Amino acid sequence: MSGVDAVVIGGGVIGLLTTLGLAQAGQKVLLLERQQQVGSEASWAGGGIVSPLYPWRYAPAVSALAHWSQDFYPKLAEQLLAATGIDPEVHVTGLHWLDLDDEADALSWAQRNQRPLFAEDIDSVYRAVPPLGPGYQSSLHMPGVANVRNPRLIKSLRAALQGLGNVQLREAAEVTGFVRDGERVVGVKSAAGEWLAERVIVAAGAWSGDLLRSLNIELPVVPVKGQMILFKCADDFLPSMILAKGRYAIPRRDGHILVGSTLEHEGYDKTPTETALASLHASAIELLPALADAEVVGHWAGLRPGSPDGVPFIGPVSAHPGLWLNCGHYRNGLVLAPASCQLLVDLLLGRAPIIAPDPYAPDSRL
Repeated sequence: MSGVDAVVIGGGVIGLLTTLGLAQAGQKVLLLERQQQVGSEASWAGGGIVSPLYPWRYAPAVSALAHWSQDFYPKLAEQLLAATGIDPEVHVTGLHWLDLDDEADALSWAQRNQRPLFAEDIDSVYRAVPPLGPGYQSSLHMPGVANVRNPRLIKSLRAALQGLGNVQLREAAEVTGFVRDGERVVGVKSAAGEWLAERVIVAAGAWSGDLLRSLNIELPVVPVKGQMILFKCADDFLPSMILAKGRYAIPRRDGHILVGSTLEHEGYDKTPTETALASLHASAIELLPALADAEVVGHWAGLRPGSPDGVPFIGPVSAHPGLWLNCGHYRNGLVLAPASCQLLVDLLLGRAPIIAPDPYAPDSRL
């Protein structure tokens, strides 16, 4: 099969937004997802905080993508709601970091980057977040941080693509290799046949490294397992996101509370474990003691695309003309997706990029 401008491999939030951006620019795009439904992997499993957990601990390259995406997310949600009737629920709650060891570094980062992060009196935190557990001594607060309801974001993006005449979406279509003309990549192979295109974009999350190995490309992206639990509480139970000791609680608008997450190097094993459930439950009760009496309505695991320093690979691979990457976002795929995909589309179409592309360029990092 031929006749498309681009094939996008991977139907997570990165692949979906890449496809949407290309299609809105007039490109004919084929999106291939190996699972039965798009967004079934890390994009569904994550928490959806529209910020890195500790933004000051990341490289400036991550911050640049995060800042652009944070500013763009409300507009994206409005556009998707208008186009599809499905609200991704970008929910601005703010985020409290409790008892940090590196508060000074965080405040210095905020000043350098002109981000609204402030030290606050712990008594005011307890007044603002009544269910917070006892014993915390200090807090930093970023009032504008939102969370996005990632399963709804996926549904909305899927519906938006289905409404476009220049997009083909194929699920249960696993890519097994690449079609080449010499070193040029001119398409992809699958059990269902071959698809040809001017450009092939790898946005396959934790599976990107395995796929690229068939081209003798060693991409340092590996699966990193994360487990989450979900509680159901009253709609107004938790007014803000909170984070302490590496664990976080995220309130949804309907009273669901997400608590996560673990970091496990277990290959491609996504089996939820009782050990992780017990650990997450204990962290939840330490953060919010009332959760001891709340029902756990969900427990799952997903695979993050782990990469060095969490900096994604975005751009062309010059050794294989026609091949492009948008992968390796590690813990921040949902946070960085809008900016990452806009940058990829800008580069692919020869437009002025939204931010400097050099830190993400595959050629200098592979």
